[in-house]
Amino acid sequence: MDVYSRKSNLKLILLLLGTFIGLATITYTNRLANQIAEEEKYKAKLWAEAIGRKAKLVRYTKELFTKLAQEERRKVNVYAQSTAFILSVEDKKENNDLLTFFNDIITSNNDIPAILCDGQGNILGVRNIELPAGAKLFSDLPSAIRAEFSTYPPITVDYKISKNYIYYKDSNLFTKLKQTLNDLVETFISEVVVNSASAPVILTDEKMNVLDYGNIDSTRMSNTDDVLKRIKQMQSAHEPVVADLGEGITRYIYYDDSDTLKQLRIFPYVQLGIFAAFLLIAYFAFSNARKSEQNLVWVGMAKETAHQLGTPISSLEGWIEYLRTLEGMKGSEKILTELETDVNRLSLVAERFSKIGSVPQLSAQNVKEILERNINYMRRRSSQSVIMNLHCPPSFQFKINNQLFDWVVENLLKNALDAMDGEGKIDVEVSADSKNVFIDITDSGKGIPKNKFETIFEPGYSTKRRGWGLGLSLTKRIVEEYHNGKIVVKQSEIGKGTTFRITLPKG
Repeated sequence: MDVYSRKSNLKLILLLLGTFIGLATITYTNRLANQIAEEEKYKAKLWAEAIGRKAKLVRYTKELFTKLAQEERRKVNVYAQSTAFILSVEDKKENNDLLTFFNDIITSNNDIPAILCDGQGNILGVRNIELPAGAKLFSDLPSAIRAEFSTYPPITVDYKISKNYIYYKDSNLFTKLKQTLNDLVETFISEVVVNSASAPVILTDEKMNVLDYGNIDSTRMSNTDDVLKRIKQMQSAHEPVVADLGEGITRYIYYDDSDTLKQLRIFPYVQLGIFAAFLLIAYFAFSNARKSEQNLVWVGMAKETAHQLGTPISSLEGWIEYLRTLEGMKGSEKILTELETDVNRLSLVAERFSKIGSVPQLSAQNVKEILERNINYMRRRSSQSVIMNLHCPPSFQFKINNQLFDWVVENLLKNALDAMDGEGKIDVEVSADSKNVFIDITDSGKGIPKNKFETIFEPGYSTKRRGWGLGLSLTKRIVEEYHNGKIVVKQSEIGKGTTFRITLPKG
């Protein structure tokens, strides 16, 4: 298995692992969110039940207070009748025992404050209250006291031809009990009703009338249309909870997810996004660092290769000149010419390697001349069964570095020849638009799988048993980094051939 297959497999494994981690995170978070949602639903129902129990408690309390008030009025009425009897008895000695009985009734009232007045408002007596000094008329009393004793209508005491009136208020015990029960109701509301629902909730009756709400800004509940819209949104998110409060009373609780639950639902996606961004940044950082290291290696290898080739090439050139002077080599001029051509080619290769890593000098060149030179060179060194065709207008020019671009064309033609196993056709076609020149090199060879269109340009990738996999990598580097162009596999089909396209800006 080559390094790129292992690399692809490793990427696939990492992708599957990342997908598994992402799905596991989302699944766990959703499971947790669903548990919280169920808990919020339960709390919403508890909130509604608490509202109902509060209503019952208030109703029962009112009933209790009514009964207590009636009981106290009955006591005051007995007190009034006893007073009237005592005032109406003329012979007190004969009715001593009876008077004692009614007097005991009067004195037994040690809790209900009462004021006895005649028809003109004169205060005749008081019970269980201390009046301000000098107060002789009911109207002389402070307004606060008059208000307290005017809560209930006075009880009339008939005395011969005149009438007296008893003003009273709730007993001290009754007042304390009322205050205690009110405090309990308020405590119930604050501790149960308010705190039981953590999500926004709205309580309605069967006719969609809003009875209560919680965890919603009151300003958003002032407009009826907005409230109905909010209820519909809640209904679309969750089915309303039906609460049976007893006695034929049914309430509907509409609720929405709390802000915490909403944040929890999107948290894994935010987390995965941040994680993916971090991995992407790390990948590009390490990739750029790796490419920089590779570039340094490429530059070092290229310059060292050029340096190592320089000495034997110079020696070969000297030997060729020496052979030309020998008597026995007079008939071998053609051989010497071909040797000289190959040595010049080696010199060109050495010069190409020496330019790697340096900023190349670009100049306007004729496209057709460059392509013809390279095609003719490769045609002489290929099988006669390979047909090479060039389709190029004679006037196309663009800025290139002659030596480096020759290398590009040579590499592509060599790859085309290798793909055809000594038999087939190579077409080189040049076209242009308003901004770019396009060079398409098409062979009738083996073709390239679509999943390898990018991989073939990676350093070290090769389909040859003894190949280093550097040709197309250097070609891509020369086209894109030194000529600001682009090279791609335009199209390819297994068994039918491949087309490489070079795109260069017009100079």
